[in-house]
Amino acid sequence: MRDVEPGAAEPSTAGVSAPCIHHGTPSFRRTNLALFAAGLATFGLLYCVQPLMPEFSRDYGVSEAGAALSLSLTTGVLAFAMLFAGALSDAWGRKPVMLVSLLSSAVLVLVTAVTPDWTALLVVRSLLGLSLSGLPAVAMTYLGEEMDAESIGLGMGLYISGSAVGGMGGRLVSGVLADFFGWRIGVAVVGVIGLGCALAFWRALPPSRHFSAQPLRWRTLVGRFGGMFHDRGLPWLFVEGFLLLGAFVTVYNYLGYRLMAPPYKLSQAVVGLIFAIYLIGTFSSAWMGHLAGKLGRRKVLWTAFALMLAGVALTMARPLPLVMLGIVAITFGFFGGHSIVSSWVGRRAGAAKAQAASVYLFCYYMGSSVAGASGGLFYASHGWNGVALFTGVLVLAGLLIALRLFRLPPLVNVATPPVPMSRGAMP
Repeated sequence: MRDVEPGAAEPSTAGVSAPCIHHGTPSFRRTNLALFAAGLATFGLLYCVQPLMPEFSRDYGVSEAGAALSLSLTTGVLAFAMLFAGALSDAWGRKPVMLVSLLSSAVLVLVTAVTPDWTALLVVRSLLGLSLSGLPAVAMTYLGEEMDAESIGLGMGLYISGSAVGGMGGRLVSGVLADFFGWRIGVAVVGVIGLGCALAFWRALPPSRHFSAQPLRWRTLVGRFGGMFHDRGLPWLFVEGFLLLGAFVTVYNYLGYRLMAPPYKLSQAVVGLIFAIYLIGTFSSAWMGHLAGKLGRRKVLWTAFALMLAGVALTMARPLPLVMLGIVAITFGFFGGHSIVSSWVGRRAGAAKAQAASVYLFCYYMGSSVAGASGGLFYASHGWNGVALFTGVLVLAGLLIALRLFRLPPLVNVATPPVPMSRGAMP
């Protein structure tokens, strides 16, 4: 199979039968390297500001809710843009859209490190949400088109691993370096890592061989989204995505403020290291997903919300070990719940899987944007107890919906996708 030079335009393959990428081939290794790098860069660039919010409050004199806009604006723009990113890749090609997304996002994070004022930083972070939208959904579309059925599970798993490592690593790098060299150096280093990942992606990813360009037809695209809302379960699952990430991001947004204040007075570096708890999610998502596959999603989903609710209650305690145990419980429950809900959406969507994925991810990231910013108002007025009350209400709502979904009639004769369709969107 002849390889095309890196960076070359994607050839039109209409009417041409090309072999799929198979496990054990050089193309498979190159694809996995490229998409691991892409996942690592995307979520590292997105979440690198989360541990820096107390620094933003000090440097720019903004409130807790104002500092949270550095993440909420990004995820809000990302949520809307992801509804259309797939359609753009249908017209322009998978690899070009993903490459432009990675390169422009890395450059925007480097620009963030030198922004002179708060308004400029928010503008750059908003543009970052737009540029990042070209990667997550398109990456999974590329894998679905180019890999054979026996190899796609491993390929998707490695991409998800890169996403999880990137989400954790971006927070760790920026948070720890900020304590020693200032937040601008921490953000700049994340930007340089992202640029290196983008270059590795460009060199490694094979061009599409099963892609045929399709013209943009916006009216047709909008019309595809209507049918899924007739399903009795999908709208509730979309809400669950909103509540899951909304509660999870809110807790981590304001955790640094609490732990750097009395009585704990932890350093920025130590607070940054706390994001290593994310590693628990790589276990809980697989374990709870497997458990849901054996026992049924409706029988397991409620336990994820119950665990998160218990974790929120523990964070209201004063001893630091209990607070950390609560954060572990919230993290475990979130990743497990997201795994279950995302795979359930894929099962109920039928032929509209792509559209359902877009709507689910829209609601998912809107939860981060809306709840993540709103939580700052509760922190400003009632401290951590206000944040715990706010997130507790979100999680309780999710638990009640999960109990409602317990009575949802199951679909019959519908195969479950081997990999949750949206687990590439790791927080």
